[in-house]
Amino acid sequence: MNCALTVMATEPVIEKSKAITLHNKTFLKAAFDVAKGVKARYLFLYIDAVDDSLIPEKLPRGVHLILVTKKKNVTWGGKAPVKEMITLPRLKLGRLGLIKVAIILAVSTKVVTPDDTIVFVGGKSELGILDIVLSFQIGGESEILTGTDFGDIPETVKPAVFEHTLNLAIELANKGREGKPIGTIFVLGDHEKVMQFSKQMIINPFKGYDEEERNLLNPALRETIREFSALDGAFVISGDGEVITAGRYLGAATDESEIPRGLGARHIAASGITALTNAMAIVISESTGDVRILRNGRVIMEIEKSSR
Repeated sequence: MNCALTVMATEPVIEKSKAITLHNKTFLKAAFDVAKGVKARYLFLYIDAVDDSLIPEKLPRGVHLILVTKKKNVTWGGKAPVKEMITLPRLKLGRLGLIKVAIILAVSTKVVTPDDTIVFVGGKSELGILDIVLSFQIGGESEILTGTDFGDIPETVKPAVFEHTLNLAIELANKGREGKPIGTIFVLGDHEKVMQFSKQMIINPFKGYDEEERNLLNPALRETIREFSALDGAFVISGDGEVITAGRYLGAATDESEIPRGLGARHIAASGITALTNAMAIVISESTGDVRILRNGRVIMEIEKSSR
């Protein structure tokens, strides 16, 4: 009797698993057909939403596979060659947010360029099912990118520093501090000139510490950054990841028409400092939790806080 009950309970599960496998195979075939048809150079695959054994060994001619994941130390079990593995923050991201973060990280490491046409395949990791295929030229998609300076990430900012700062900003935007929303600015690169166009609002909390101790890539510094993010003012960070100061007032003036209407003082300040220096800024909106990246006085990407 117990054996019969077990079989009856697992049959629907087996059928559902077969249906998901068939569904994912259909999606993957469609994605590779699209990549071939539009002559895409890269196919981004959110691997958390699909069994890697379903990926065919041979890709369309000229198409390179880029894996996107939120998991650490992922072992690729597929047979197809992989161009790059992009690791996203382990936080809730809407589909568009996930795509945006993957693309900006790929551009920052120069894996892709704004001129490239790509196909992005995504889905629901918790269900193991693919449900979206998008194809677009990176620099020509205004819903993904909101500025023309997207590919102009400063050479002096190390990709690892940019990636770490963006992940940290998204984490702060989602989780806040002690359950309360956080709004702050991270200014990356050209720190000497940034310091000339700004002034200290409080005593510099990072002054006197060794460079290694206050490097953004130091895991021990993460909680410190979280605590100081509640301060008014901006973090100024060198291209190598050294946190120069926090609580910095950015006084550089700019034409407010350079940024979308409705954005507040933080975005105006970030716009000004990036217009007058070779720095870029990552801004967290305290009111919405959205994260925006600014370069040359303009917003080049907006990552909306997930409502899920």
